Amino acid sequence: MNITIFGSGYVGLVTAACFADAGNDVLCVDVDPAKVERLRRGECPIYEPGLEDMLQRNVRSGRMRFTTVASEGVAHGVYQFIAVGTPPSEDGSADMQYVLAVAKSIGQYMAEYRVVISKSTVPVGTADRVQQTLAAELKARGVEVPFDVVSNPEFLKEGAAVADFNKPDRIICGTSSDRATAAMQALYAPFNRNHDKLIVMDVRSSELTKYAANAMLATKISFMNEIANLAEALGADVEKVRVGIGADPRIGYHFIYPGCGYGGSCFPKDVKALVHTAGGANFDAQLLQAVESVNTRQKTLVFSKLEKSLGSLKGKTIALWGLAFKPQTDDMREAPSRDLMEAVWAAGGKIRAHDPVASHECERLYGKRDDLILVDTPEAACDGADALAIVTEWRVFHSPNFARLKSLLKNAVIVDGRNLYEPSVLKEAGFRYFAIGRGES
Repeated sequence: MNITIFGSGYVGLVTAACFADAGNDVLCVDVDPAKVERLRRGECPIYEPGLEDMLQRNVRSGRMRFTTVASEGVAHGVYQFIAVGTPPSEDGSADMQYVLAVAKSIGQYMAEYRVVISKSTVPVGTADRVQQTLAAELKARGVEVPFDVVSNPEFLKEGAAVADFNKPDRIICGTSSDRATAAMQALYAPFNRNHDKLIVMDVRSSELTKYAANAMLATKISFMNEIANLAEALGADVEKVRVGIGADPRIGYHFIYPGCGYGGSCFPKDVKALVHTAGGANFDAQLLQAVESVNTRQKTLVFSKLEKSLGSLKGKTIALWGLAFKPQTDDMREAPSRDLMEAVWAAGGKIRAHDPVASHECERLYGKRDDLILVDTPEAACDGADALAIVTEWRVFHSPNFARLKSLLKNAVIVDGRNLYEPSVLKEAGFRYFAIGRGES
């Protein structure tokens, strides 16, 4: 099948590579010429396990190609995926200019039937706006060309996106067109062999499903962080509470790990956008507002615990383990590390940081500065630092040599924003250990 994908960011690139790997002819359209040239050489611009090998394999085979020419993309594929960014506006709403710009381009150039598929995370009602944009362009050209607009939201976890796409737990398809439904069934057939995972519904329900899923997961995280803070106030251990409630199959163990807040490209943006959408419908989304508020507060905890243990941070150096918002990605969008670093800098302190893959992204965001030192190993981050803070649960951080760390740090202080260690072990090793919802050891 011929597939066109507008946008070669995280979602667009994973989608393109997985479709190409299934034998389809995929053409990616992007407005950034430098990025297109890198992709043509098989250079992956993001870190995602398995993606670079898949990209290079399909570029070599010719099944995956890249262009900056929109008309070429519209002519190429019956399937026209829109996978461009929807960044948050100042009021929290999703910025739809890039989605609608792609829709306009498709309307300007399409000459025969196209299935226009929204893969970007978009507010409820976006498919209607895409439909109207396409119809307006065709009317301006004075032509009649059949088309369908489909909502097909992605459910990819960063760090496991390739596996998620290849073995989806559900494929949401929002359309009222039998022709579009048949086209989507044919497209996803290679990923739908074990049992039928395609769930067809109306477009608006499909759009809301994506936001509702992310908001539900964000709610579980913020709820557990609220319980963690309560546990600390009451002298309880939130990790024991987590095990106790996770055993209930109605709750489960997923997304109930307390920590220093969620980040990334989805949860923060999507919760804000859903709150904004609710406001537009004159609905006061109090629970979602609380989810966001708890997460904002949670991102300040590691800094507060550092101040509690060290006093003023002016002139002090903090060793930081982890920069990405979670393991197996180099994504630092809304990452708790950023809140911590910026708070330390504002207090007059310095950061010595290590992350297995995100150092280049940190340097891109913050540039060269005297109060930020990026190092190659976890131990190097601790060398001469006043305390260690942990904000990303990379596996390499799970079993350190505590005696070695104690000899490197000026003060035997660890502030653990991900509850990686057992407090009694750290206490026995001679550390002051501050975790989330577990008190001080």
